[in-house]
Amino acid sequence: MADSSVDPTNIRVASPTGRWVVLTTVLGSSMAMLDSTVINVALPRIGEDLGTGLAALQWTVNAYMLTLAGLILLGGALGDRYGRRRVFVIGVVWFAAASLLCGIAPNADVLIAARALQGVGGALLTPGSLALIQASFHPDDRARAVGLWSGLGGVGAAVGPFVGGWLVDGPGWRWVFLLNLPLAAICVPVALRHVPESRDPYEHGRFDVLGAALAALALALVTYALIEAPGSGASTAVIGAAVGGLVLGAAFVQVERRRADPMLPPSVFASRQFTAVNVVTLCVYAALGGFFFLSAIQLQVVAGYSALGAGAALLPTTVLMLLFSASSGELGRRIGPRIPLTAGPLIAAAGMLLMMRVGPGSSSVSGYLADVFPAVAVLGVGLVTLVAPLTATVLASVETERAGLASGINNAAARAAGLIAVAALPLLAGMGPEAYRDAGEFAATFRRAMPMCAGLLVLGALIAWATVRTPPAAGKEACRPECTMHCGVTSPPLEPTPDHV
Repeated sequence: MADSSVDPTNIRVASPTGRWVVLTTVLGSSMAMLDSTVINVALPRIGEDLGTGLAALQWTVNAYMLTLAGLILLGGALGDRYGRRRVFVIGVVWFAAASLLCGIAPNADVLIAARALQGVGGALLTPGSLALIQASFHPDDRARAVGLWSGLGGVGAAVGPFVGGWLVDGPGWRWVFLLNLPLAAICVPVALRHVPESRDPYEHGRFDVLGAALAALALALVTYALIEAPGSGASTAVIGAAVGGLVLGAAFVQVERRRADPMLPPSVFASRQFTAVNVVTLCVYAALGGFFFLSAIQLQVVAGYSALGAGAALLPTTVLMLLFSASSGELGRRIGPRIPLTAGPLIAAAGMLLMMRVGPGSSSVSGYLADVFPAVAVLGVGLVTLVAPLTATVLASVETERAGLASGINNAAARAAGLIAVAALPLLAGMGPEAYRDAGEFAATFRRAMPMCAGLLVLGALIAWATVRTPPAAGKEACRPECTMHCGVTSPPLEPTPDHV
């Protein structure tokens, strides 16, 4: 177990314990992040190996995001109540066990169920990774510790597509999941031995299990209706699922309004700025979720890239964010968030429209430089411009003591937006159940889908321009720039509440 002689709230980064804490949290968060960044590259091979249609591939992505989005706020609350290290370790073990089930899944149904279980583990470990750093380190060292966590996590995001593509092309797509087992085998004993336990002594009241269940079920039913509609049409099951999802969504709102300790306190939305920025988040991350899901397939099925080549082709976006997000955060603090949150989505939208040029001739070096690289580079510039100010504005829009809640809500909104986009875009673009098996059909629907993604970004830019202003807390230490680098492509970073630690 962790050394009891160590003060669990005053660890220094340069100490052996400090280095162990950083290593543990990076390993844990990397498990969830790697699966988020490499799964899209593996989808064509999964579909071919398991003989599935497009709907099963959508569920392979969405089952994970569904449980993660629905339970991530509850996961953070469990850590505060019962011990952040304990819940983090449970999440890592759970995630590894679900990854093993993914790796040995004999068919698509088992794989989808295992991915849903992975999301539960992710909801336990994802909030805990950064919360452990915030709760463990001396106040003077927290910024440096978060910077190390974010920077090392960014490196993991950068190498993820290479590792994932190599595994898919080499030993097979199952190793994308099995890779989590050795990571967990290192992470768990290190956490138990070297990471001190911490909890929030002020945490009390009941957990909002009903709210979490209603949110997850509402998302699940709406997602089912969107995914099944292309194959089943306006069937009784599809219409029933859509109506049921909307009813449960309305019930969730009513439950949260009446509970004394809701998972999603309606009072936090009294801030017009907070509400507006979360609407922008929905637009941005819906566009990104749809883009990365479809682009990885387009590059392989239509352009002829290998899985490794497709992962590497999209890498400039991640590299640009890794290199320049901190500078973007500083710029956003100086000039205010309105311009970055308006210009960033517009630039990213241009990148998505450029992606429509990708076709059968784009797999050569010259084709990549002419068609793919300009698109992903422009997209990266847009994301660099907007992601850091977006996260900073979310946290600055509420009181400091609610920063953890605000970031958790924003993270859940981003996950839910990606979930709905992956379900809805193929339907809106007219993709049939077997579209990904036919290069011509997929290319045609891809060209219809990209303007939709770009349109979401333009909508986000218009909302930002009309509603976002420099919040009173801007310029304070509401969000350090190094916090905004981690996982920015797939979701905003989680920022734990700084009080009571």
